[in-house]
Amino acid sequence: MESLNNATSYKQLKKRILFSLAIILTIGLLYSHYRYSIWWLNQEVGGIFYEIFWCLFAFLFITTRSSVWQIPLWVLVITCLLEFMQLWDQPFLNWVRSFWWGKMLFGSVFTWADFPYYFIGSGFGWLWLRLCVRGVKLK
Repeated sequence: MESLNNATSYKQLKKRILFSLAIILTIGLLYSHYRYSIWWLNQEVGGIFYEIFWCLFAFLFITTRSSVWQIPLWVLVITCLLEFMQLWDQPFLNWVRSFWWGKMLFGSVFTWADFPYYFIGSGFGWLWLRLCVRGVKLK
């Protein structure tokens, strides 16, 4: 009976994560559309949504108790590396960044101001994952 309950709670967890992804993706896309029309939305705030999205997305595939804190840490490290990669001026990377999805995924302009938002977003990603796994037994 416990394995049946665990399977049910695992399905509920996946539903929570998918629902959370739908929410954060919608917010992130709306943000990317409206950030220039509302004065208090600056470009760096998008880093928060970006970090949360990747934390949730990675958790779909790596669903363990320890991944709740490891995923936000790795997302933060990788995002910081991607930010530094924007300093690298390579023809292939410039070509990828010429597309909307390339700019959204890799960014196009290095700025130190992005880093605090990456830390905040990873922190929120960690909190979001903790809320999602509440009441679910994971390995």
